[in-house]
Amino acid sequence: MSINILKQRAHLLKSIREFFYARNFLEVETPLLDVTTNPDPFVPPIQVPQYGYLQTSPEFHMKRLLANNSGSIFQICKAFRHEERGSFHQPEFTMLEWYHVGFNHWQLMDEVSDLLKQVLSVKTVEKLSYQACFEQHLKINPHTCSTQDLIQLAKQKNIHITGLDQNDKDAWLNLLLAECIEPNLGKTSPVCLYDYPASQAALAKIRHDEYPLAERFEVYYRGLELANGFNELTDANEQRQRFTNDNAKRIKLGLEPLPIDELFLDALNAGLPDCAGIALGIDRLLMLLLDLNHIKDLIYTA
Repeated sequence: MSINILKQRAHLLKSIREFFYARNFLEVETPLLDVTTNPDPFVPPIQVPQYGYLQTSPEFHMKRLLANNSGSIFQICKAFRHEERGSFHQPEFTMLEWYHVGFNHWQLMDEVSDLLKQVLSVKTVEKLSYQACFEQHLKINPHTCSTQDLIQLAKQKNIHITGLDQNDKDAWLNLLLAECIEPNLGKTSPVCLYDYPASQAALAKIRHDEYPLAERFEVYYRGLELANGFNELTDANEQRQRFTNDNAKRIKLGLEPLPIDELFLDALNAGLPDCAGIALGIDRLLMLLLDLNHIKDLIYTA
């Protein structure tokens, strides 16, 4: 990694901090190591024997601060996930996470747009619904189609994969999104893909329109996923049920269930203010800024 890249990273971080300081956000720092972690089976944590888990995201600790009346906050920190190395993945990476009190996901999309315009010098950021995206690229409504429809579509697109659950609709939606849609997203300007199926809500609120929809969005630019944003769930009982469901999925996949963060649930019970939050990958942002093709080109390794 060159000294020039180090300077570019420092300039990017300075620009991000200026963006949030100008909006009266409080910069915070939370623990990297905890005795609990997110039980989501698709966000694999790294365990540290005798100590707990390296954080996959600072989300739970930041929400405890929000429940303690911190106001709007942001953090730039390291995060860790037990993933294979690749062009866009490293077990250790840098994350920007922020929560805007009083915002919903629509307002947060606008704020993300403002940030990307500042740091990437893009002129516009588009918004596209999950449904419109599937209809545009694959001529199918993701909310009303069956899993068998998706399996047939994958065959038509010559996507050959073994071991995928034939009854897991979300798995097939994710496969088609990754293989057929994501490479085409945000080719000329960033795009916010919003209103995911309710079954993919993660930690987002659910809105009941024609179909139940998760009030969340993902940001793509030049086919690369940059960020994941939510109108944050504030119901502790619903959150506990989602954690329980995640652990059930882990068991089904042959994984060990993980301890539930009771302090986080206590914070929700105490009262998490209505807010919207988002996690954005700094390394991927820098890759786009410097027109690099592999994340290893900008990460210092021992």
